[in-house]
Amino acid sequence: MQATASASGDVLQALVALVDHACDHGFIGSADRTYAANLLLDALRLEPPASFCAEGRSLPAGEVPQLEGILSVLLDDAVARGVMDGGIASRDLLDTRLMGCVTPRPSQVVARFWELHGEDPRRATDYLYRLALDSDYIRSYRIAKDRTWVSRTAYGDLDITINLSKPEKDPKAIAAALGRPQDSYPRCLLCPQNEGYAGRLDHPARQTIRLIPLTLAGEPWYLQYSPYVYYNEHCIVLSEEHRPMRIDRTTFVRLLEFVELLPHYTVGSNADLPIVGGSILTHEHYQGGCYEFAMARAGLRRALAFPGFEDVRAGIVEWPLSVIRLDGGDPARLVELADRILSAWRGHSDPDVGVLSETDGTPHNTITPIARRRGGDYELDLVLRNNRTSDEHPLGIFHPHAELHHIKRENIGLIEVMGLAVLPARLLGEMELLKEVILAGGDVSAIPDLAGHAAWAADVLARHPQYAPERVAAGEGSGAAALDDIIQNEIGLVFARVLEHCAVFDASQTGQAAFSRFVASVGGRS
Repeated sequence: MQATASASGDVLQALVALVDHACDHGFIGSADRTYAANLLLDALRLEPPASFCAEGRSLPAGEVPQLEGILSVLLDDAVARGVMDGGIASRDLLDTRLMGCVTPRPSQVVARFWELHGEDPRRATDYLYRLALDSDYIRSYRIAKDRTWVSRTAYGDLDITINLSKPEKDPKAIAAALGRPQDSYPRCLLCPQNEGYAGRLDHPARQTIRLIPLTLAGEPWYLQYSPYVYYNEHCIVLSEEHRPMRIDRTTFVRLLEFVELLPHYTVGSNADLPIVGGSILTHEHYQGGCYEFAMARAGLRRALAFPGFEDVRAGIVEWPLSVIRLDGGDPARLVELADRILSAWRGHSDPDVGVLSETDGTPHNTITPIARRRGGDYELDLVLRNNRTSDEHPLGIFHPHAELHHIKRENIGLIEVMGLAVLPARLLGEMELLKEVILAGGDVSAIPDLAGHAAWAADVLARHPQYAPERVAAGEGSGAAALDDIIQNEIGLVFARVLEHCAVFDASQTGQAAFSRFVASVGGRS
């Protein structure tokens, strides 16, 4: 272990500035300053001079440096002294440990959350989210690097993001992951045992995460925020028990109970089968937040009626995927009808449109459910999913097809189902290069790094002839800024097609007739 070293004046000033930050944000009281400073000195393996005192501020109130700058001074010094290596994973482990020294204890956070919830649920989530930002659990200076925009499509404005805030694992972290036993502690990133965990090279530190205990459908669950927010107040609702994802009647109960607790939030679940089930299927969890997704703004393609459920308004949503929407004032009635639809869908086959409920005993049908409030009413969207594959579509029949993989080939989970594209970071560099080639009047198909985009780029240029090579060469193009806007909107149009490929019943007359056959199998009618 690296021996404790004497601290320089700049480093001690940064340490006291971190204590100031904690006091200014209400993490600790003035009586905690010396205690917090000593925890930080220990974490950094620093020995201050005898005259050191953390009771006084390093700078006047309002002049404390940004948190990123404070931590950078402390981390750079730790690297220089050999306390840690300079890799991203190692720096993240240490800066989280430092922030954990000054972040309020879980019991304090829980008590304050429920105290505020009694006044107004929105005040409670405002407090918890602000804590996540100010404690550096959500590294806002990284989130600021993300590229986001809105694309206008036939389905309304879709949200597009290229997420650049989640750091890539360095080689040491990858090697550490390969060498660890699979049944490790915590068992996964979503287990509540992560709260306070120091982390390791292949598992992030979680001293600053704070979980709010909930009771949903009579079971212990927790609310936390995602460190890599894709939208405002992106939260995760997780089961206390480490168990696989499952969509059943109780899922609907939990989702509707959650929006009763936090009526300003939307919450939904990834499906419980591979391909259509998002990225984590091993721990039952939901995702939500204070955000209006494009799906929520979509109207109905046509109304549905289910005899015996006259108190529930129902319809097929005007959306690229196949969605049944239920609205009503009594959540129990929505649960009852949703459960009937789920049960019918689990066993539904319609070979005319490629829907088979199972092959060789392997189930294919499931649902992605989303819950929200509409004033005093409850709303439940049921997205019908099927994960069959074929020789033509080995990644999934109802999955982005190969011609769209240059933009998106990953699984289409809950967030994207609702109309927010999470696109790979590689696109940022590729789109910059594409723009340069177009503005230079070059041949996109001749550039190896752009080969996958060539057919799409040709189609884009056909609809925007002002950027044809001969016109660019003649100086008749519309400029780089206009081209940026065009490329971004065209990416959004591809995303709309991605969602269309995921529809089990497409918008054609054949697809909608098949949708009507399914509704009839539940006892409903248009």
